[in-house]
Amino acid sequence: MDNKCDKCGKPAPIHVFDIIQGQKIEKHYCNQCAVSEGVAFHYHMTLSQILEEFVLQGGEQTGALDPVCDVCGMRFSEFRQQSLLGCPHDYDAFAEAMLPLLERAQGGATQHVGKVPHRAGGDQKKHTALLRLRAELKNAIVAEDYEKAAMLRDQIKELDNT
Repeated sequence: MDNKCDKCGKPAPIHVFDIIQGQKIEKHYCNQCAVSEGVAFHYHMTLSQILEEFVLQGGEQTGALDPVCDVCGMRFSEFRQQSLLGCPHDYDAFAEAMLPLLERAQGGATQHVGKVPHRAGGDQKKHTALLRLRAELKNAIVAEDYEKAAMLRDQIKELDNT
């Protein structure tokens, strides 16, 4: 790309063509100058970027409450920022807030209809307990309750070793 921004001289990925009185006028802008000139442009976005944008806009516009997962301690606002869920239980904790997102992403379907592996039964309980203990440990550290934090740390180590 050899074109430079007509306003600031930076590399210009945006090209605007105007036809004024039958004459074609080409203008080149960097992203910042295009915004300041009021030029509307669209990037090619991945599906995850589109969903992230939808989640961010949807939560801010509706002023939804900020639910918290009781297993891992993640807040819905954290999910909106990171675009990652903390644990499988977040789907239940954030069900109401995520329903429009899931409907849109899944073409109207809002429930998983697949199977859970048989071997996941016992491990799932252990995993859930570990997530809950780690969330409690995090809260204890934030609250500077170091005795409780030490106790929780020991419980986590014991559960990890089994």
